[in-house]
Amino acid sequence: MPSSTPQGAANAVLSAPSSGAPARPAARGVLVALSLGMLLPSLSASIANVALPSLAQAFAAPFASVQWVVIAYLLTITALVVSAGRLGDLIGRRRLLLVGLAVFALGSALGGAASGLWPLVAARVVQGVGAAIMMALTLALVSEVVPQARAGSAMGLLGTVSAVGTALGPALGGLLIGAWGWSAVFWLNVPLGLVALAMVWRHLPDDRPAGPSPARPRAPRFDLIGTALLSFTLTSYALAMTLGQGRWGALNAGLLLVAVAGGAAFVWAQRRAVAPLVRLALLREPVLAAGFATSALVTAVVMATLVVGPFYLAGALGLDALRLGMVMSVGPAVAALVGAPAGRLVDRRGAPRVGAAGLVLMFAGSVALPFSSAVWGVAGYAAALALITAGYAAFQAANNTAVMAHAGADQRGVVSGLLNLSRNLGLITGASVMGAVFQAGASMQPLAAASPQALTAGLRLSFWVAAGFVATAGLVTLLARTANRRQADAH
Repeated sequence: MPSSTPQGAANAVLSAPSSGAPARPAARGVLVALSLGMLLPSLSASIANVALPSLAQAFAAPFASVQWVVIAYLLTITALVVSAGRLGDLIGRRRLLLVGLAVFALGSALGGAASGLWPLVAARVVQGVGAAIMMALTLALVSEVVPQARAGSAMGLLGTVSAVGTALGPALGGLLIGAWGWSAVFWLNVPLGLVALAMVWRHLPDDRPAGPSPARPRAPRFDLIGTALLSFTLTSYALAMTLGQGRWGALNAGLLLVAVAGGAAFVWAQRRAVAPLVRLALLREPVLAAGFATSALVTAVVMATLVVGPFYLAGALGLDALRLGMVMSVGPAVAALVGAPAGRLVDRRGAPRVGAAGLVLMFAGSVALPFSSAVWGVAGYAAALALITAGYAAFQAANNTAVMAHAGADQRGVVSGLLNLSRNLGLITGASVMGAVFQAGASMQPLAAASPQALTAGLRLSFWVAAGFVATAGLVTLLARTANRRQADAH
């Protein structure tokens, strides 16, 4: 089948533009390159997790130290993804994407060559800088390359590629570590990054912004103060949610207060900036504001399956590591299968309908999961998990398409960055909140020693909360559509 490869999938997306003209080969090459740009950050995130035990053994380090190999990467992306998008709007997205791919490949090489744990953590920060640029600019560049009538298909393809990277990471990482050791999971990204860089260099046209003119005597400036404040705020929030290994303490509370103060300072600075990092008016646009909020909510629900699932499957259903991994892989596999077809449905039926259908599937799966797993065991759990992730893939294809369609040409980078930020915040918040809810539902027992009954109670409470998140996302979407219609009628 033509769509079984990235090139074939790109052909499928671009082969039938609304004008009836054939797609340009260069455009197909760009979409394949941008697909690699979406694949590499997700692959790099998931493949590193499987290396943690090997790293702990190689460097004789405790888990609390080794986990910074993962945390440093995610923190860097979260802190910089919006700023990277805005910088791309100002200096040219192609130019910055080339820099991002080169930095990502450099960070990967530094990670593979690291001789100690903390040099490896530093390399992951470098890698995260490149990944933040890639994630921020991929959606923005697709919006420029792909005709509007095919935007949903492109967004669905990128969702599929991201899910493939997430699903492929653990299995591929295990094979590489078994054959060549932990450093192989980092060296792998070097040639892949260079291939993507070469394809972008060859196929993507220059988009360097025009210089000063009588209509615009000065080029827009980059908001360094806003960038510093936003990065500080997001780093504080992410640390508040991740430190303590699931236990909330004074340090977490203090960091959260710092994040709140930093957020207030950021808003104050943006209102007074001549060229703000984020135009606050963007957040008053109903479609954009709702798109960011709902992306965070539904991603938190998906994160619940990753945080809660392993404890329930192992403790309540008695699965060993191999079978647990197989069940957990159902989610990414379903998302990978559903993403591209969901994108085509967005083009044919419209983003609102597909987005609503995705939320219905997620709500049904969240409500059903505790009961279906109690009645049918592993099969019931896997079926409900498939509903949740299929709905998530459909909703994200629709939501990304709708949000990027409302982004102005000079704001696509920052809007794409905000979309990626909302997803990352959903992952971080979901991991913390859903872990705490699960612990509370299990009567605060230590999860490693909790009874199957306690774990089942924790699962039930967690997915009742998850269903509430999905219902809230649906309400926010409905209110945004109503407000958008009122704005259109007023004009």
